[in-house]
Amino acid sequence: MGVQETLIEVLAVEGASAEAAAQVAAPGKVFRDYQPGQAMLLPPSLDGWLPAEHLARFVDELVEQHLDLSPFYAAHTNSKGFPPYDPRMMLKVLLYGYLTGARSSRKLETACVEQVAFRFLAANQCPDHRAFSRFRRRHLAAMDGLFLQVLGLCQQAGMVKLGNVGLDGTKVRANASRHKAMSYARMNEREPELAAIVRQMLEEAEQVDAAEDELYGDARGDELPEHLRTKQGRLEAIRKAKAELEAEAADKAAEHARAKERRKATRRGEDPDSDEIVERCEQAAAEAAAKAVPKPKAQRNFTDPASRIMKTSDGSFHQCYNAQAVVDEAHQVIVATGLSAQAADAPHLPALLEQTITNVGMPKRFLADAGYWSDGNHQALADAKVDGYIATGRLKHNEPVPAAPRGRIPKDASPKQRMARKLRTKTGRAIYARRKVIPEPVFGQMKTLQNAGQLLLRGHDAARAEWMLHATVHNLRKLAAHRDKLPAAPQGVPKRPSSSTAGLLHDASQALRRLAAALAPTPALA
Repeated sequence: MGVQETLIEVLAVEGASAEAAAQVAAPGKVFRDYQPGQAMLLPPSLDGWLPAEHLARFVDELVEQHLDLSPFYAAHTNSKGFPPYDPRMMLKVLLYGYLTGARSSRKLETACVEQVAFRFLAANQCPDHRAFSRFRRRHLAAMDGLFLQVLGLCQQAGMVKLGNVGLDGTKVRANASRHKAMSYARMNEREPELAAIVRQMLEEAEQVDAAEDELYGDARGDELPEHLRTKQGRLEAIRKAKAELEAEAADKAAEHARAKERRKATRRGEDPDSDEIVERCEQAAAEAAAKAVPKPKAQRNFTDPASRIMKTSDGSFHQCYNAQAVVDEAHQVIVATGLSAQAADAPHLPALLEQTITNVGMPKRFLADAGYWSDGNHQALADAKVDGYIATGRLKHNEPVPAAPRGRIPKDASPKQRMARKLRTKTGRAIYARRKVIPEPVFGQMKTLQNAGQLLLRGHDAARAEWMLHATVHNLRKLAAHRDKLPAAPQGVPKRPSSSTAGLLHDASQALRRLAAALAPTPALA
């Protein structure tokens, strides 16, 4: 008898019990009782279904005892409509979702039904994906405050030492396809083509309308066909993108001309802030803006116009944003972060240095790779009195660092030459070698555990808020590993400010519900 015949002939016996199945086991073997249809005598408590050190419990404790949620409640100012979900619950589910990589609204909705940890945080409530989407977009501004609150908790727990901090950037993909972008030259070609097609379709539509009016009288039929509306939309999108590229080119040309005129005045020994020079600069800027034309290869994406084509680490080009992060060496806590549509890294250093000082204080040493070198950045570190270590060039793979030249530094040495000499010393090499193990692993952790390499929200403000949420969640994960060092919950942290309109309305609605439940007739009396 063949194998296939055996599989067909050996069939399950209808109505076979567990005892019958156990007869094939060893004689006298006893199994634990298993009754799938057994109803629970008492209602279960989800609190007993999670281990004591589960990450969901940490998120619950953090939101309940340590975070100030007044900005979330203050956003609910309308007293009408169906009561929304409590922001505490929504924030817990959202934070835990990002911690575990479940970011999309539909995945969160499914998790609140299928996964115990999510049901524990949601208290058995199951918001739909629209509720999560609306909550995330409604509270974008409050997400920035969460980053600072969590960073403050990390600092109180002794996780921020400010010895070495490292700055690095990574390209995160926008929620847009590079195939939905069009260059300025292609827009100039495509616009007249679509305009001619739309004109032809409009003429055909008018002829059809006239024939239908004659046939049907006053009956409706004046809506434009779907294919016509689509092509009209494409034409309008192309014209809008062209206008944005032209405006962007004009702004760049004006700024360049203004700066050039100021440099000329400085070289001539004139005051660049005098009224005459300012007027001359503005005139030059206006002339340059009038003549400016976008480069033929300048592109604009129709799905997320704020994103830009950038080269990623694998050598390919995609619609991306440039995410920046300053990381403390002690526990890889992000102390400053940002996101922009500018591919170059160097322009971001001054703002991130200032943000670091504002958020946590003055770092002792500031490390960055060659992409951040510029004389202006070197001067910014010097003005802040921070010891900077910025590479001035890139070395080939396995290329040894040249030895530092002996003797005194020449008086006429440029800032770049001085920095290169500093990094070649024994101390400089040892300090700069720490850079690659400070910020770079953070991006790897975020992209692997949180799926942070692909953003979901579109538009610069929304994308930046989502990246801030990713940075907050990363710091939460680091804080969870040191929860024993977390300070005691402060007294009086407002979870739902009773003095606010939202808090009073919530209290009133809850009181009315309890009163209605108490006055409702029982089924026996109804």
